Amino acid sequence: MLRHSQHVMRAIIIGAGRGSRLMPTTEDAPKCFAEIQGKRILDWTVEALRGGGCTEIVFIGGYRIDSVKRDYPDFIFRENRDWPDNNILVSLMCAEDLMDRPFVTSYSDILFTKDVVRGLVESKDELALGVDTDWREHYKPRTQHPPHDAEKVITRGDRVERVYRTIPYDEATGEFIGVAKFGAEGAARFRDFYHRRKAEFWDRPYREAAIFQKAYLIHMFQDMIEQGMSFGHADTPGKYREIDTQEDMNLAQTLWKP
Repeated sequence: MLRHSQHVMRAIIIGAGRGSRLMPTTEDAPKCFAEIQGKRILDWTVEALRGGGCTEIVFIGGYRIDSVKRDYPDFIFRENRDWPDNNILVSLMCAEDLMDRPFVTSYSDILFTKDVVRGLVESKDELALGVDTDWREHYKPRTQHPPHDAEKVITRGDRVERVYRTIPYDEATGEFIGVAKFGAEGAARFRDFYHRRKAEFWDRPYREAAIFQKAYLIHMFQDMIEQGMSFGHADTPGKYREIDTQEDMNLAQTLWKP
């Protein structure tokens, strides 16, 4: 008999922000409603998550959350009311009460496939990151989003050694795609670590962020790695696109091939 936690894999989509670089597309709708090849980013995301083994979708909303609630009534919702003043790390913790079992987390402005989700879901690691190993190709036509802005990683064997924007271009193994997996133990570790750092840094600079509230997920991942916590990875060779600017949207209309 399978334990409940083994066959219910949650997915937590972090979708609270406005995506102001995608104006005017985000004038009246959340960023994840932007359409790529006739389908919303959010629908591509849900398809990949479900196809990769996630059976339950949690959506952390903020900007225009009512639109998402109306169109996706089967989601579980958590609201980030302070979304204009915080960032991805604090936003994810709006669903902390749902981190009591294994889960996969995903940014809401990316395109990826079920294969990388399955790789993460089936990973034996308690903490694991999805990594695009073909990331340099992805950046070649992106004039508005240079590679120095990429959430780059260095992996060695089956471990993530470093996740940092400032990793030199030539040294990066790949780019963190914004999809990560937490086992039950990994989730507990992450939550404990978050609360320790939050107590220590709340109104102070944390890593590269001006204040803790503005920290990215990778800031905490790198901090955890430096404290000796182990991160695995599941790789995807190029089956990933980030939609951050109008240029990215235009490129994805022809270049996205799931």
